[in-house]
This record gives sequence, structure tokens and C-alpha cells, in this order.
Amino acid sequence: MRIPLMMATMLMLAACGTTTPAPKAPSAVAPPLAPSAPRGAGMDRVIGSDSRALIAYLGTPQQDVREDGARKLQFSNGTCILDAYLYPPSKGKEPVVTYVSTRLSDGKDTDRAACVNSLNRRR
Repeated sequence: MRIPLMMATMLMLAACGTTTPAPKAPSAVAPPLAPSAPRGAGMDRVIGSDSRALIAYLGTPQQDVREDGARKLQFSNGTCILDAYLYPPSKGKEPVVTYVSTRLSDGKDTDRAACVNSLNRRR
């Protein structure tokens, strides 16, 4: 009789010790408009570059799209495709690369630094 009574007491005490965590409030910090790519292995020569420096580093782009002060330069070597997005850091300033997306020719994502390096090797 003592064991069932002890078990019931332990279960009641254990139930008192558990709490459900309160849901977290949404963060007040807005995500960045253009997330930056990781630097290193060629990325440091791309992020922050203006169009002249980028073209000097990667060659002539296959596409040059301009719209409302923004610009997209697309580079490709048959395997890797890189889209560099350039935005002015402030009004009246030269647009610079703030975001880079890369993919393989079949459309699958690929490592950005590896793509930059493969595009630069062709030069």
C-alpha cells in the first residue's frame, strides 16, 4: 500500500514541476532587404564591387538588366550562372553588388564562391 501511495505522490509532484514555455513574440528587427553572400575565395572581389570592377574581374556579362536604379549582371561559363544584383548604397551613389545568386546550368543551386572562382578561371 505504501508503494502505490508513494508513486501517486511522486506523479503529482512531477506534474507540478512542468511548465509550458510561453510563445516567443515576433522579432521587431526586419530582415535585410538584400542578404549578403558569404565572403571568401573570390566573393570578396564581388560583393561591394561596382559594375566596372565586376566586369574587369569576371569578363563581359551575358545579360545587363537595368530597372529603377537597380542593375543585374549575369555571367556564365556554360556550367555555372551567376546573377549579381547592384543597388546604389545611397542616393546619387554608384550601384554596387549587394547580393549574388548562383546556379548550375540545370538550375540547381551551387556554391557562390566556387561559381565565382570558375567564372574567373576562364579569363
